[in-house]
Amino acid sequence: MSTLLVNNIHTLVTMDNERREIRRGALLVRDNVIEQIGTTEELPDTADEVLDLQDKHIVLPGLVNTHHHFFQNLTRVTPAGQNGDLFQWLTAHYPLWSNLTGKGMYYSSQLAATELILSGCTTASDHHYIFPNDCTLDEQIRGVREIGLRFHASRGSMSVGESNGGLPPDSLVEKEADILKDSQRLIEEYHNSDRYSMLRIVLAPCSPFSVSTDLMRESAAMARSYKGVRLHTHLAENKGDVEYSLSKFNLTPGDYAESVGWLGDDVWHAHCVKLSDRAIDKFGQTSTGVAHCPCSNMRLASGIAPIRKMLNKNVPVGLGVDGAASNDATNLFHEARQAFLLARVRDEDASVMTARDVLEIATRGGAKVLGRDDLGYLAPGMAADFIAVDLDKLGYVGTQADPVSALIYCQTDRIDYSFINGKKVVDRGNLTTIEPENLIAKANLVAIALANG
Repeated sequence: MSTLLVNNIHTLVTMDNERREIRRGALLVRDNVIEQIGTTEELPDTADEVLDLQDKHIVLPGLVNTHHHFFQNLTRVTPAGQNGDLFQWLTAHYPLWSNLTGKGMYYSSQLAATELILSGCTTASDHHYIFPNDCTLDEQIRGVREIGLRFHASRGSMSVGESNGGLPPDSLVEKEADILKDSQRLIEEYHNSDRYSMLRIVLAPCSPFSVSTDLMRESAAMARSYKGVRLHTHLAENKGDVEYSLSKFNLTPGDYAESVGWLGDDVWHAHCVKLSDRAIDKFGQTSTGVAHCPCSNMRLASGIAPIRKMLNKNVPVGLGVDGAASNDATNLFHEARQAFLLARVRDEDASVMTARDVLEIATRGGAKVLGRDDLGYLAPGMAADFIAVDLDKLGYVGTQADPVSALIYCQTDRIDYSFINGKKVVDRGNLTTIEPENLIAKANLVAIALANG
């Protein structure tokens, strides 16, 4: 067993049940679990490894990303999709994505994990739903493991193509029997529901406009037959999404989700921009979660999700950067800042969302959405997932009155230290697990090959 002491923290933002912010804080980690938290004077002064932050850094729980499409970072700013709404954007990208390979999945996953970690994320869920050529979720899992990100890998799927009234081309859909068979394989091979688990599997049929109601119901039944396997999909993303649901199922998106058994504390939906008030009530009553993706919603002109209304109704809400082809970035601190600003714009009320509110969504909120009781705040017995941001930077000058809020009000581009499962994965702003320069070169080659078919 090994110990790590981080001391002389300017402000330790615990996000614990008392929401303590400890001046000149310290924390002691044993292996992968937090053992003690307090002031520097209260904790021991020795450990196997000591990181003295010299009263310059804020330390807080690692951020949690609840919705992404890692592979899309290979097709950012695609010209044909730059000025379209959701359905137009998807139609412009499907031909490119049909060229995706297992190699592309591997490198794009490593690239996304690297970008996320450097922007403060320590746990992420990815929603991968396209499996052309030799693509398998195994390649993504392998790539992310090598980076060191705590990961919820979602086995997405599309089964209803254009010929059956769906949006995706027939060439990109799978047979439902094959989807369910592979889903079971992945759960049994990789899923770990233990406390502090680094890898869990999620079942995630893509959307109401790309899968059948049978697949939604059968996926739910399969997930619920295993401990800790959760359910995820897209829902009520924009007006077109709602119109499709009404015309195809004669149901609003919220009613559709309820009809196929997709409400409950083991379910979360991405976006929910156009979720009705009645559905928000039901989400709150059933603890059904929402992944809020403000940058993508703005990029695709989908609208602004009613996040304050959801929070007031006890809906679990986390942040998601969404796919890097609809953002077109993978920075979770930037996403938090946009969520903070957009909530104020939507409600025309400067008090509707505070900086600490959005930090809570990005940490505790995301952990709850993913069903984790071991993440999201810093306290004895919690996973040793935390980040540090150096305040001695140009962008934080003048913020001494409230440096915690400065993380959101000001622009936090990159963190300085990150520990995931007790291991240092970012040291003074540099990733420790791989060389990003080599990854960039390899990912660029894969992206060029993807574009060229």
